[in-house]
Amino acid sequence: MKKILLFIGIFFQLNGYAQNTIAQDLRISDYIEGTLLSPNSKTSTLAIIIPGSGPNDRDGNQNFVKNNSLKYLAEDLTNNGIATFRYDKRALSMLKKGASEKQIKQLRFSDFVNDTKKVIDFFVKRNRYNNIYIIGHSQGSLVGMLAVTENVTGFISIAGAGNSIDKIITEQIAAMGAPDLVESAQKTFSILKTGKLDKNFNPGLANIFNLDVQPFISSWMNYQPTEEIAKLTIPTLIINGTKDIQVSTSDAELLYKASTNGKLVLIENMNHVLKNVASDDAQENVKTYNMPQLKNTTELSKEIIAFIKQ
Repeated sequence: MKKILLFIGIFFQLNGYAQNTIAQDLRISDYIEGTLLSPNSKTSTLAIIIPGSGPNDRDGNQNFVKNNSLKYLAEDLTNNGIATFRYDKRALSMLKKGASEKQIKQLRFSDFVNDTKKVIDFFVKRNRYNNIYIIGHSQGSLVGMLAVTENVTGFISIAGAGNSIDKIITEQIAAMGAPDLVESAQKTFSILKTGKLDKNFNPGLANIFNLDVQPFISSWMNYQPTEEIAKLTIPTLIINGTKDIQVSTSDAELLYKASTNGKLVLIENMNHVLKNVASDDAQENVKTYNMPQLKNTTELSKEIIAFIKQ
């Protein structure tokens, strides 16, 4: 059950950043705040980085999960001449601004998509970048697919799911060897698909189907990643790590097969938070989720930089 929680985790001035980069904190809207990291040399290329599920900040961290995965990715790209903008998830921004419990409960998947569209529109109107790339990590992969506009040059999916969230959760429950819970989950999902809530869900699945969470899951279920990526006509890079214990390489392969202009890259020993893990032990893998000093696997940024600069 811990793996399921780990995956969905729904609820929720200018200064020198490095010798050759400049960081600028920007506020796009009430709930979109992030960091624009620019190289000292002029660039016409921007990569917008979308975080994964949960109240993630712009660096890819949560309260008790700190790995700086998106911070390191942004630094790697900007050190190679690509400006980056990464931002805090709406759920986190709402919590920081003292949003009411009712407001948090009203969050829907489309809110995340609309936030990304606002970020794209913000930079398009600044007329500073000729090439805008979207990089979505985990849940951010699907968000990015849905947010792509005619102003986006390319799309990059990192550890993005290939199936809809209901199928993913059902498969994870099945992997636990609990057939009764699988049947219960399928029953609840079938109800959610009708637009209703399941008030009589199996108590053994309360951490997934809490009534406060069901509306969000229902809104998330509306999207099938393979169908959405098939709509993209822009160059697409699909990346997954072979040591990802949350999203398997088979998900990346599903996305690749569905894409019309895609490239698939499987990075040996990279896990879900973009770290190099040699061991097959799940506990050793998860330890890296809370090792902020550990840099990302170098192969990741190399592949993304080559894709953007091709």
